[in-house]
Amino acid sequence: MSWRAGLSRSLPILRFFGCPESPSSRGVIGWYKNNYEELKMLNPTMPLLLRTTENAMPAVTTELDFTTDDLLRYMIQTSKFRDENGTISDARVEAAKAYLKTDWATIRRERWSSPGFDPEEPFLDEKNPDWKYDPTISKDLELYLTLKGAVDEQIATFKSGPNDEYTRAENALLMCQRVDLWCAGEREVQAAIQHLYMLGRRFNDLEPDNPDYITEFYPGASDL
Repeated sequence: MSWRAGLSRSLPILRFFGCPESPSSRGVIGWYKNNYEELKMLNPTMPLLLRTTENAMPAVTTELDFTTDDLLRYMIQTSKFRDENGTISDARVEAAKAYLKTDWATIRRERWSSPGFDPEEPFLDEKNPDWKYDPTISKDLELYLTLKGAVDEQIATFKSGPNDEYTRAENALLMCQRVDLWCAGEREVQAAIQHLYMLGRRFNDLEPDNPDYITEFYPGASDL
């Protein structure tokens, strides 16, 4: 019961796919029909969608908020950084590891070191292409520019792999949002949903951010 009640706190949506005429989809469609009312009662705002069409691959999918850090850890752990000859690319691996150690808190703080100036303002280079040569701005943002330049160089390095290496790894990681359930029974369907739920707890941040104290107060009826 606990994981069912917590679905909407970890997953934004669940989509079920199947073919209504195929025996291979009976587990998915059967589990959906037998559990929809309970799941909707426990998660009233969570979309629980069933999509059926002829010859559809039975599956269940959701949405996971993978970050660049998650993708780089995946690529390092699965040895995705490879040169054209098949050997591990030490340069791209080291760039990825350096990116994972980035001090984002310092970058965010140093971004505002020059009063009244934002180096990440949209279209800044078009409006003021020589801003980096301003002695006051360049001095104020010296640390920011150093850290940001290192990050940009690391990104360019670990995205420079052959054969769309980075994009292919992105697509491979996104496939974790889907579980194919060809000829699966209802027990296997439930296990797949629990698996996605655990991934959601790990990668999604859907918990409400409740304040530590009340910031607004609305009085009740005057006659109470």
